[in-house]
Amino acid sequence: MTRTTEKTRRIPAAGAVGFTASPALARDLQLVLADLVELHLQAKQAHWNVVGPGFRSLHLELDDITAAAREASDLVAERLRALHGVPDGRSGTVAATTTLAAFPGGERSTAEVIEAITNRLHGVASTIRVVRGSVDAEDPATTDLLHTVVETLEKHAWMLGAAGREPRR
Repeated sequence: MTRTTEKTRRIPAAGAVGFTASPALARDLQLVLADLVELHLQAKQAHWNVVGPGFRSLHLELDDITAAAREASDLVAERLRALHGVPDGRSGTVAATTTLAAFPGGERSTAEVIEAITNRLHGVASTIRVVRGSVDAEDPATTDLLHTVVETLEKHAWMLGAAGREPRR
């Protein structure tokens, strides 16, 4: 007979599923995913069409924002898959569910782009803050991931916003 002690590791049975996201958790993560995918697309649109003073530095910053949003969307989607959910990043789904306002077409001045993308960075962070409580109640590990995403978005919002304003006096 084998004795089991507290130090004995238990190996999950073959075919064990592990933690599965509830429909509410999956829905919350899908909302965040849609906003991150939309931010990625809008930042790239702005990158291609920005003109005016400070073009080069803004053009490069928009590439950084695009990369950060894309990376964050991948993290959220992969977390959703790890919890046995099914992320949906299709363009129709993203367009129908994002909370972000559409980005205008055509060339945009550096001032317009700074304001628009800063607002959208704050918008995605706001979506995360709205769902954070319910996510945390079900899965604190996912909340940790969302905290990291908010920190990244708000850092970019600060940097972008600082580029578009004068010092306070």
